[in-house]
Amino acid sequence: MNSFVERIDHINIVVKDLDEVKDFFLSLGFTQEDESRLEGDWISETVGLKDVAARYVKLTLPGDRVSVELLQFDHPPITKISSPGLANTQGYRHVAFRVNDIVQTVSFLKQRGINPLSPIQEYAKLSKKLVYFRGPEGILLELAQYPENG
Repeated sequence: MNSFVERIDHINIVVKDLDEVKDFFLSLGFTQEDESRLEGDWISETVGLKDVAARYVKLTLPGDRVSVELLQFDHPPITKISSPGLANTQGYRHVAFRVNDIVQTVSFLKQRGINPLSPIQEYAKLSKKLVYFRGPEGILLELAQYPENG
């Protein structure tokens, strides 16, 4: 069977306040690769919206090829979901970040006023420790820690 997909390229998150969300990701260790303005026929045709004008930031982690792309639409204005989706809502739910020390990372987030949705849990089958939290603008995120050789 032929595999058409080589790898995941990026995760795109539409935000209301690009600077706030960008600063949050930078504080977690991401680096900024690009920041630009997206406008013109090419982007309007690509996303299927008229007269698109948006700010764009591309963020990556050292040694990782998957990027997080943040978009702040100036036109057309963003449409907001009435409430943040729960974990069982159909569609995109969350992005998970693999961490070396989940306790230290949770402590770092708490110092910035970001509290986990629960205490750290363990998925025994994989010896995986995990916790969900909401980042800026209610973005649902997960921290995951695996055994050193996992």
